[in-house]
Amino acid sequence: MASQPMPRSVTVAAAQLGPNQLETPREEILARMVRTDADPAPASLKLMDEAAASKVRIIVFPELALTTFFPVKLIKDADEISKFFEPASPSSPYAVLETPHAKPLVDKAHALGMDFYFGYAERWTAEDGTTTDYNTTLYYSVAAGQAIAKYRKVHLPGTVEPIEDPKAYQQLEKRYFKPGDIGFQAFRAPGLVEGAVKAEDAAANGTDGKGDPILGMLICNDRRWAEAWRAYGLQGAELVLEGYNTTMWAPQYEGSPEEQRALAEFHHRLSCQAGSYGNACWGVHAAKCGEENGQWMIGGSMVVDPDGRVVAESATLGDELVVATLDLARCRKGKERVFNFARHRRTEHYGILLEQVGVKEVPLLGRS
Repeated sequence: MASQPMPRSVTVAAAQLGPNQLETPREEILARMVRTDADPAPASLKLMDEAAASKVRIIVFPELALTTFFPVKLIKDADEISKFFEPASPSSPYAVLETPHAKPLVDKAHALGMDFYFGYAERWTAEDGTTTDYNTTLYYSVAAGQAIAKYRKVHLPGTVEPIEDPKAYQQLEKRYFKPGDIGFQAFRAPGLVEGAVKAEDAAANGTDGKGDPILGMLICNDRRWAEAWRAYGLQGAELVLEGYNTTMWAPQYEGSPEEQRALAEFHHRLSCQAGSYGNACWGVHAAKCGEENGQWMIGGSMVVDPDGRVVAESATLGDELVVATLDLARCRKGKERVFNFARHRRTEHYGILLEQVGVKEVPLLGRS
């Protein structure tokens, strides 16, 4: 009988956020995420402090956590649009962490010993002064004392131009953001598991699944794309973190609000569960949900195991913490058996995946 891998446990939390309105200031949103010394409110009302009580080591906040989900609105004034974005540049790629909008998260992270993922709108200013806007997330490592990874959303849904129907709900991410340009870069996060094998100590063989955890990051619509998950699976990802804002119902589409909501929640779970199962990794998924500016978004924040099973899930459409303790060693079963890529993948047959973007139907049959 094969020996079982040694446990590599880490406690994580999906920090679901209820709705943020167009007029909601960042300070008010941040106050729900983290308690400061000047805040007299009970710690139980603040998500990071609540997570600390459960010994959480990684907390995941949603996509565009610091603002409302503004891409559902047609905003033409450039100054108004700029208010939603945080600065970044080659000389300061994580400048948001020095602003009042996010510095309290950094301070609290160190006080609690808790890494975090959080999404924000990033305005990147290149060395030549040109700017590009991205839907971005970062990973902050307490052990490293800095942000160690950034991800920019690749699969932007919606359109550039709004739907003409005045009753339609808009999804205009392609109008406000450019597709991410840094791809799917997995990374190791230090200080989370005991006894992690380091490069200096590694033997020539047999170190797979014994180092610091391998993480990947996605944002919202990315979770629906198998290519994104597989890119991380091929790098040995053990834990994928994802924040999202997902519409519950839109009047221009078929089905009642109840039917659309049920289908949206089903597709959300299906995507997350399939991604974890097909790449033998854990997944942590954090929603911003509820009614924002008259438009409803699903909840369903959850943790998924490497077999694709939901092990913890939110029960509300408001601020809520979903906590689970993960044994990263459980990834080994899938990575060494069904999804042993080195043994089973047949890349000679996958050329179409890179050679083709849109659908090209096979030729029509003749009448004879």
